Amino acid sequence: MHLVSRVSRRVRSLPHIIPSPHRPRRFLHTNYEEKYSDKLRKAAQERGLSVSELKTNVKHEQEEQKRVATARSPAEREPSPFESVRRDSSPVKPLSSILNLPRILGSPHTAEQVSALWTVYHASRSNGTGRGYLCASIPLDLYTKMATAGAKYHMFVVPMQRGAPGADPVAPPPPPAEGDSDAAHEFYLLQWAFHDAPPVSSAGDADLFAPPSTPPPDQPANPQTSTIIFTPLQEYKLRGTFATPYLVLTNYTDLAQSHGVVLLRGEITPSAAAANAASAADRYLLRQADAARLSMAVQKFYLWDADDGSIERAKLVHAFHKTPNQFDWKELLKHAI
Repeated sequence: MHLVSRVSRRVRSLPHIIPSPHRPRRFLHTNYEEKYSDKLRKAAQERGLSVSELKTNVKHEQEEQKRVATARSPAEREPSPFESVRRDSSPVKPLSSILNLPRILGSPHTAEQVSALWTVYHASRSNGTGRGYLCASIPLDLYTKMATAGAKYHMFVVPMQRGAPGADPVAPPPPPAEGDSDAAHEFYLLQWAFHDAPPVSSAGDADLFAPPSTPPPDQPANPQTSTIIFTPLQEYKLRGTFATPYLVLTNYTDLAQSHGVVLLRGEITPSAAAANAASAADRYLLRQADAARLSMAVQKFYLWDADDGSIERAKLVHAFHKTPNQFDWKELLKHAI
C-alpha cells in the first residue's frame, strides 16, 4: 500500500521597483548588476552563453514552469473544500468514496442492513462476478481483539497448503492428515499497518450544510483503520519492501461506534497479463478461494480464545517475534490454512 507527492515550485522573478522622483531606479539597477555581475558571467560561461542570452533563457524557463504549474491535472491540485476527502495522512481510500455514508446516516440502518449493502456492493464488482474482491463485516469487539494483537505482533508467516494435482481449482484443499509433513505449502508474509482513526459518524453528519458536529467528550472514539497485506514469502525475500503484495485487506472503522461493525474490504492484485488472460481466474495474482483462505488466516492467528488450537497459535505468533531462533516451523505447518 508508497505515495509520492509532487511539490510544484514556481521560480519567481525579483519584484519590480516602481520608479519615482525620490527613487533613482537606474542607480539601484546598476548596483544590482554590479553586485552579481561576476556570478552572472560565470553562470553564462558554464552554459556557453552571453549574459543577455542567459537572462533570456531564465525568463523562458520561468514562463514554462508557470505554464506547467497552471496546467496541473485536477488530481494534483489542492482539493476543493467541498470535496469529501479525509483530512489526515492516511493512504487508505476513504469509505465515503465507496458507500454513500450521508444516506446511511440520514436514515436508520441496522448493522445487518449495513453489512448487506456492503456485500451487495462488492458482489456487483467485475461485471457482477465479484472477482478480485472480498468483503466481510466484523463485530467491533472481535476487531478490537485482533487489532490489539496485530499492533503488538505486526508481522507473521502464514502457510497455505497447495491442492493436489487435478483437484478442484476453486475449492480449498482438504486439511492435511495428522503428521503429514510431505504436503506442499506456500508461505505468505502477513503485515499489519495502522492509520488515523476516522471521526465518529452520527445522523447529523448527513446534513452537508450543517456545521461539523462535536462529539461529546465521553463518547468513545473509533479505533484506527488498519490494512493487512499478504506477500509471497519468496517474493519478499527477493525484493524486500519493493515486493508486490498479492492481497490487501482494509478494515474500515468509520461505523464502528455508530453501528458496532468494522467493514473489511479485500482487493486481489491484478496480474500484469490481465488484458490477455484466458480466463477470469488468470486476471489476478491470487485465486479467489486462496484470497478467502488468507483473509480467514487473520482470524485464525490473531483472534485468541480459550480453545487449545487458539492458544497454540498465539504461542507461535509470540515466538515468531520474541524467540525467532527457537521458532518451530514444523509446528506452524500443523496450522496451515
